[in-house]
Amino acid sequence: MGSYPPSSFTDSFGAFEALVTSLQTDEMAGFSHVDVETHINDKGTEVLRLLLQDHLTLRAERESMRPMTGADGKARTEARTGERNLMSLFGGVVVRRLALTRRGVPGGLRPMDARLNLPSDSFSLVVRKEIAWAAANGSFESAVDDVVRLTGATVHKRQAERLAMAFAQDFGAFYESRGPDPVVSEDLLVLSFDGKGVVMRPEGLRAETRKRAKAAPKATRRLKPGQKPNRKRMAAVATIYDLEATPRGSEDVLRELGHTGPYKVPKKPKNKRVWASLEHGMQEVVADGFLAALDRDENLERRWVVLVDGNEDQMAAVRAQAAAIGIELTVVLDVIHVLEYLWKAGQAVLGAQDTATVEAWVTARAKRILDGESSDVAAGIRRSATARNLRGDRRKAVDVCCGYLLNHREELRYHEFLRDGLPIATGVIEGACRSLVRDRMDITGARWGLPGAEAVLKLRSLRASGDFDEYWRFHQRRELERNHLRSYAEDELAELREAA
Repeated sequence: MGSYPPSSFTDSFGAFEALVTSLQTDEMAGFSHVDVETHINDKGTEVLRLLLQDHLTLRAERESMRPMTGADGKARTEARTGERNLMSLFGGVVVRRLALTRRGVPGGLRPMDARLNLPSDSFSLVVRKEIAWAAANGSFESAVDDVVRLTGATVHKRQAERLAMAFAQDFGAFYESRGPDPVVSEDLLVLSFDGKGVVMRPEGLRAETRKRAKAAPKATRRLKPGQKPNRKRMAAVATIYDLEATPRGSEDVLRELGHTGPYKVPKKPKNKRVWASLEHGMQEVVADGFLAALDRDENLERRWVVLVDGNEDQMAAVRAQAAAIGIELTVVLDVIHVLEYLWKAGQAVLGAQDTATVEAWVTARAKRILDGESSDVAAGIRRSATARNLRGDRRKAVDVCCGYLLNHREELRYHEFLRDGLPIATGVIEGACRSLVRDRMDITGARWGLPGAEAVLKLRSLRASGDFDEYWRFHQRRELERNHLRSYAEDELAELREAA
């Protein structure tokens, strides 16, 4: 196909010339730059829309009839002209093209639709992409406002949610199709998992939660901030990354936590991927995490480290997956959670002491735990509580802390972990919970349906992992296969199949 002659773009050339002429008038010479930019933007968007329309019109004029065979093996030998509307980034256009049919054979073929890779609905894939990006960043209302304000497209809220879900539909296939990530074999392979509740509409709750919500009486008292009983569904969050080992000592950790002096800085994570799901439970997300780890270490040659917060269900899922693939894990308990338990125990033991006194008490015991003495610390705290004759909630706080330390002795071998350069804090997964889930899903007043919430989590995961643009190319190929190529015999549209 040769270049397009100017005569084929009469409308767009005319609109462009009119815009240029308007910029040369005496009236425009007195406008501020704001008025000039606004004028160019308004009129220029129409020029772009007409350019696209003229291009599509010329494509239609040049389309010739050629019988083609469908996936059913039957040739379509007759042609009729049809058209469809397309909402582009510049506004609405009309696509005219041939439909190849055959009397008595259901299903027409529209090769121009395939060559243009038109979507199944009336919104262009580019509009879908812009809506998906904006919806990952803010509410669907704000996504619509952004796209309508910055482009020539017209989209409504319900359409925006549907477009976001359509864009996210290839998330699983995208990651399954990717090959192993290039990594340095000496690096640690780190996994971490967590959960974050999301307020759902009743139909989006899991069956047991929905049952409790239905049976519960309506609240007659004001709830505390964050209290939403029987209204949340847990999003399972995961991360995987590579990390160069950084041997450190307990003093390095304490100085880093207290900002009290120089310390050896841990290396930053590499090849980090984060994701979250409301549809799938923790067991399934943990299984996905281990599959992603196998992609990076198929021969199980690296050291696998799993950071946990002590949640028993999470730890059971991790150990089950490790047993299934035969990998010896190093499971590390998050040091920040340990410090939280120590603070509560310290406040209970010391009573109404000032913060500095409690902090000194916690720091002394944290130092010993980091040096591998967690069992001795637990025993000492209990002896102190007994000597002070603690009762009630104060004794309970002590017992909970000591039970936590004793039950997780294996995951508290910090002296070994620090010597080997392992991470001991779950900051990456905590950050993922905040960035993927809380910052978007906890928008004031939000109550989610499951399909829309799952789509938004996938979109935010793609953005946070730096995979959005690569996924966008993958999604285009999948749309071509899904909407067009599968309707044709395998020897038809060979140039499109090769490109896909």
